[in-house]
Amino acid sequence: MVFACNEAGFKVTGEYREGLCKKIENSSVPTTQVMSEIQVQLQQGWPDSLEETAAFLDRNWAYDSIWPDLLAEKLTGDPCADPELCLTAFAGDKMAGFIFCVRRTIRGQEFGYVKLMAVEQTWRRQKIGTRLYAEAEKRLMEKGAEVLRWYDVPMNYFMPGIDPRYTPAYCFALKQGYSCFGEAINMLCDLDGKDFSTKAAEIDLEAKGVEVRRASQKDQQAILQLLSVEWALWNNEVRMAMCDDPPSVHIAIQNEEVKAFSVHNGNNKGTGWFGPMGTHPDLRGFGMGTVLLKRCLKDMQAQGHRQAIIPWVAPIAFYSHFVDAHIDRVFWRMEKEIQ
Repeated sequence: MVFACNEAGFKVTGEYREGLCKKIENSSVPTTQVMSEIQVQLQQGWPDSLEETAAFLDRNWAYDSIWPDLLAEKLTGDPCADPELCLTAFAGDKMAGFIFCVRRTIRGQEFGYVKLMAVEQTWRRQKIGTRLYAEAEKRLMEKGAEVLRWYDVPMNYFMPGIDPRYTPAYCFALKQGYSCFGEAINMLCDLDGKDFSTKAAEIDLEAKGVEVRRASQKDQQAILQLLSVEWALWNNEVRMAMCDDPPSVHIAIQNEEVKAFSVHNGNNKGTGWFGPMGTHPDLRGFGMGTVLLKRCLKDMQAQGHRQAIIPWVAPIAFYSHFVDAHIDRVFWRMEKEIQ
């Protein structure tokens, strides 16, 4: 499993999904005179003001929030951050639209991702989003992208796909040639009043030769070695969590080797984000995942979080059974192959 930056790099049927857009695409939208009166220009590069751009995105996303520090993590904090793929549309001196894309090479395939995008509500349906996207796609192709995806960016992402409640965004992706190839599910775990004690389970594991503890900086190389076995795409999130003081990483050690890990606050810092988590086959079936999960949730509980977000979930039954987590959001993953 290999990933690299580019050289600049620093539940439903398809018929139903198509039907969601029919009314919007066939509707008549009154023509405005604003575009003819005010020239719209695209500006390349990192935003002049993180505060202004974060506020812009925040007010134009109905179901998500972002702030300057989190925006910085998504932009320059990306392991392949490239300012040439960051574009802002201005109508006169007012921000009217924003898009940020990234490149990834994953398992030998060249991907381009739309990572963040919004258009000011009062400027929608005036081709600003189309201009931003067309320019971004052109640049992704010039940088070698062969497959394009929307939001589900490995290593550093804000959303793992398009929330279908953003119906115009989904319809826009369809018009650009994307199709839905899967779903990503986020779960929520309520933390208030919950007991996440793992002492008894850890005593049992110790009797079997397994030590469970919080990771320290001296463990980082051993953790990355474990990740290299089958979780290389999680390196960045683990590194980010290791930067916390103390590290937001818990590990299990057997025969002086790290055999399992769990992480929180490794992506979308400050939001109560759990994961990733992994266990080497040698320790599967020991209840290791439950212990490591609860250790992270106990951390988040102590930090004052009332809920933990468990993103991009595969084992839904595991989280539901052991910590009473429930499905919160569903995202549609969109893809387009470059011809």
